[in-house]
Amino acid sequence: MVNKIEKNIENSISLLNFVLNSKEILTSCSEVVNLIVNCYNNKQKIYFCGNGGSFADAQHLSAELSGKFYFDRKPLEVVLLASNLSYLTAVANDYNYEDIFLRELAASCNANDILICFSTSGLSKNLIKVVDFAKKQSIKTICFLGRDGGNLKNIADYSIVVPSYDTARIQEIHVFLGHSILQEVEEKLFNK
Repeated sequence: MVNKIEKNIENSISLLNFVLNSKEILTSCSEVVNLIVNCYNNKQKIYFCGNGGSFADAQHLSAELSGKFYFDRKPLEVVLLASNLSYLTAVANDYNYEDIFLRELAASCNANDILICFSTSGLSKNLIKVVDFAKKQSIKTICFLGRDGGNLKNIADYSIVVPSYDTARIQEIHVFLGHSILQEVEEKLFNK
């Protein structure tokens, strides 16, 4: 009998094989690499957001840009939306939770910036609202999604969908793809 750990490993491998054989996902990832490189070459900013575990993934990946990843180099500008708890609780209380990302993005965004969202369902109202706003501001939107992509799939400029209903497996693949994209971004930006 296969134990739970082995089953989880099998499911992760199955999803990675799906990604490896998905021309749509691989093409989107390559396009996202070029988009991010161009954004930084043009002195623009990148914003990250997500809820719960997806917020943790956004935080993790944003740190790879602002700190360092594979080698020592200058830091890259990145904004992790709603990371200030005073701001988060004030906006959620004074406005509503759906505005926690939007208000902060509206305060400092410029056309041609990039917004990267993480959502396992693609149904989060606060993410839908911020993506809608970003698109009206000519900000490119990249969404890492799960399941069938939800509502975000159809409104984002780039939707990378992991076709699973297992939240943990979706998030693992999001981080794997995020790491892969950012490794290539770092290499291209710093000629490594």
